[in-house]
Amino acid sequence: MTATIDPLALAEALIRAPSVTPQDAGALPHLASLLKPMGFHCELKEFAEPGTDPVLNLYARFGAGGRNFCFAGHTDVVPPGPRDAWTSDPFSPTIRDGMLYGRGASDMKSAIACFVAAAAQFLAARGKNFAGSISLLLTGDEEGVSINGTRKVLDWLTARGEKLDACLVGEPTNVAALGDMIKIGRRGSLNVTITVHGTQGHTAYPHLADNAAHRLVAMLGEVLAEPLDRGSTHFQPSTLEVSTIDIGNPATNVIPGRARAVFNIRYNDRWSSGSIETWLRQKLDAVAIDHYDLAVQVSGESFLVPPGEVSDLLTKAIRRVTNRIPELSTAGGTSDARFIHRYCPVAEFGMVGQTMHKVDESVPVLDLRHLTEIYRLVLEGYFPSS
Repeated sequence: MTATIDPLALAEALIRAPSVTPQDAGALPHLASLLKPMGFHCELKEFAEPGTDPVLNLYARFGAGGRNFCFAGHTDVVPPGPRDAWTSDPFSPTIRDGMLYGRGASDMKSAIACFVAAAAQFLAARGKNFAGSISLLLTGDEEGVSINGTRKVLDWLTARGEKLDACLVGEPTNVAALGDMIKIGRRGSLNVTITVHGTQGHTAYPHLADNAAHRLVAMLGEVLAEPLDRGSTHFQPSTLEVSTIDIGNPATNVIPGRARAVFNIRYNDRWSSGSIETWLRQKLDAVAIDHYDLAVQVSGESFLVPPGEVSDLLTKAIRRVTNRIPELSTAGGTSDARFIHRYCPVAEFGMVGQTMHKVDESVPVLDLRHLTEIYRLVLEGYFPSS
């Protein structure tokens, strides 16, 4: 008999684990201890490489044959910030006025709890010998550099000949209410650092100097002069946002010989990281060729999973439970779906994201029951009874 899992109690237990990236704090072993009695084969895998922190991951699978439906997510959370700014301790789950408060409540420990509860309900109803497989791929490295987490687990699964046939990522995709948005893709993201070189000098003798700050301002003006694009069928327009400009000059009468700026570009499927970099160099060279260094760090390419089986099953389940028809969107930041889509169809759906990464992060308690029901209906739709 498969154990009954209370999604609220499990979410509270996960929130109690202060699993700030890359620390696990017992979150994944606790999940494994619940999944094993349900019949899941659980493997805790730690990955590391030079210059990075080791990260604990969990891959759990029920069944050995048929199609493999995977639920993916992360138990790591961002730091809580000043604890005295919280109404209650961020790692002591608290229920007030029908809301569950705690770091990770929205992003995304509640969704993980709901999937485990949904799998337990599904297996209790269908028995342990149904013809498919259910798996969980959970990492502690999504909020960090994302090097030793999901993509390493995917490589490890591929090396041993194991495949995923469909995946649902439990990110907090909803904007205002449970059921209003499914993510079927994500914009690409890259961080750019421009370091401009000039010649330091006295502000009273500018002809003897070369002002790096002036050159940097002109270069930023060039890349900000026009929008990158006007969007595409499934994507918003690409954006470029300057995050910092640094000169480090404490004197008012010194012309700076060095200036630096950092900006982030979120780009749609009209671009790749390579085409963005080519565009940048053309723009910057037009202003100051040979007077700057450019460093580009790619967080993830844009991707789109055309509407299909997973998003269709989610849409039907959401409408049945919430009476809402979700928007299929690619808005927002990035997620581990950027790795998973290369292996199988994937869609993202979880809690409402209004408070993710904020002080007093919270979700409605009722949403845990509704999200569990949605996930269970997805499993029933993916594995129809004969």
